[in-house]
Amino acid sequence: MRRADISEAADLARIHAQCFAEAWSAEAVAALLATPGTFAMVDDGGFILVRAAADESEVLTLAVAPAARRRGIATALVLAAAERAAEVGAGVIFLEVSTANLPAISLYKRLGFAAVGCRKAYYAEAHGLREDALVLRAEIPLSRVGI
Repeated sequence: MRRADISEAADLARIHAQCFAEAWSAEAVAALLATPGTFAMVDDGGFILVRAAADESEVLTLAVAPAARRRGIATALVLAAAERAAEVGAGVIFLEVSTANLPAISLYKRLGFAAVGCRKAYYAEAHGLREDALVLRAEIPLSRVGI
């Protein structure tokens, strides 16, 4: 587990494209990484991109390539990102997750996230469909009880 830098934007965009219908370009990833308070953590086949401001942080995206899933990479990335967010002063972390992404919802609940809202038709899915997003929140440090 390590922090990514802007020179890795193309690699992160390639992973993102394997995971989402609305994939981010290398330019978009680089622009986010250049934004003050934004950082990425990377691990074998996955990354998490987070923005921290004042005492809050937000997961902008979490992507683990299909070939790298079911190895605990997503859990490790979320925990590492929360630790980094705490280092820069964040006491809470927010994220959005598709209501159809049951494995991710389960992961986040194990880490202590709870639903605080819903965004209707937030995510584009295959064939032009749209999925709602749950807005989740957790206190930092995250729970490690369920892992």
